[in-house]
Amino acid sequence: MDISWNNVLLAFTLTLFAGLSTGIGSAIAFLTKKTNKKFLSLSLGFSAGVMIYVSFVELFPTAKESIEEVYDGKIADIITAIAFFCGMGLIAVIDKLIPSYENPHEVKSVESMAQQPHDKKLMRMGLFSALAIGIHNFPEGIATFMSAIDNPTLMVAIAAAIAIHNIPEGIAVSVPIYYATGSRRKAFLLSLSSGLAEPVGALLAYAVLLPFLSPTLLGCLFGFVAGIMVFISLDELLPAAEEYGEHHISIYGVVTGMALMAVSLIVFS
Repeated sequence: MDISWNNVLLAFTLTLFAGLSTGIGSAIAFLTKKTNKKFLSLSLGFSAGVMIYVSFVELFPTAKESIEEVYDGKIADIITAIAFFCGMGLIAVIDKLIPSYENPHEVKSVESMAQQPHDKKLMRMGLFSALAIGIHNFPEGIATFMSAIDNPTLMVAIAAAIAIHNIPEGIAVSVPIYYATGSRRKAFLLSLSSGLAEPVGALLAYAVLLPFLSPTLLGCLFGFVAGIMVFISLDELLPAAEEYGEHHISIYGVVTGMALMAVSLIVFS
């Protein structure tokens, strides 16, 4: 399949931006003494809404349509479903391999970290969080790149949703590192580097997957990406959104994200 070089460049640029947004979380942590839980709750809910809507309304149907170019309807349904649940399964396995007490999606606040300055446990928490986030971000980088590569309409929306999702991850790394070492520089650089796994995932997708791109492979990738994003939304974003703030605030964020995504797809498609 012929893919525009401009699409490739834009997809990689947006994936890089999404990955490095962990640095935004790090900066926020340094500039505030108090966690704005309502804002984080709304933002995480918004990100989940965008991902869920895009996955079920755009990516999953597109995956099926692409596979139907080669296989008939029933077989295409089965292949699409398998790809979708394989995407969910990959993130589930990654989460299973990361001990819960080191999980970077566990809610952490600036206030709670500040109460334990220069604690070695905080340093360990920050380092393991950086490693865990890097592992999570690798398939997310593939997902962001591949979902954007064939559909410019989705590029900005998906990258923005991933970026919002990465901001609290940046806080999860930088805050414990900062309070363990007293160095803003170390905390910021480690937080920023944990997001580099996303553009690395994008580069792998470009080098390994694009040369073999066909309607069937593209359809499977779209289904796979949809599964990744739905699992991230249900397992990570929505629970974190509810823990950070009130239940209704997170739901308002979900609905707003879905509505904005619906409008953008109608206007720009």
